[in-house]
Order: sequence, then structure tokens, then C-alpha cells
Amino acid sequence: MAVMKVIEVMSNSTDSWEDATRKAIKHAAKSVKHIKSAFVQSQSAVVNDDDIVEFRVNVKITFEVK
Repeated sequence: MAVMKVIEVMSNSTDSWEDATRKAIKHAAKSVKHIKSAFVQSQSAVVNDDDIVEFRVNVKITFEVK
């Protein structure tokens, strides 16, 4: 039986929600090993002068505790 743990990470990007998600995983991987999955719980965007200037995600990251 594996023991799994879930953490919640918020991330942003000026490029896309996908890039923000990748950044969240890379940042979490600096201190958490054995990441198994990521669930994007929510997405939002910052708009300035009718243009999206920042993409934001709230990601739940699941990892195995060994």
C-alpha cells in the first residue's frame, strides 16, 4: 500500500495556463519527490486594457510518501 499526500500550489504565467501549471510542478519538485499527478482546481486571468496579462492556476499536486 502506498501513502499519498496532496499539496496545493498557486502559480502564474504571462504565457498560458499550461505554462503556469508546468511552473507549479517544477517549483514543487524542488522540495517534493515522487510526484504522481496534478489536478488544476481553478484557472483565472488578469485582464488589463482588454488583454490577458497573466494566467493563474491553483493546482493540487499528489505525491507518494516513501
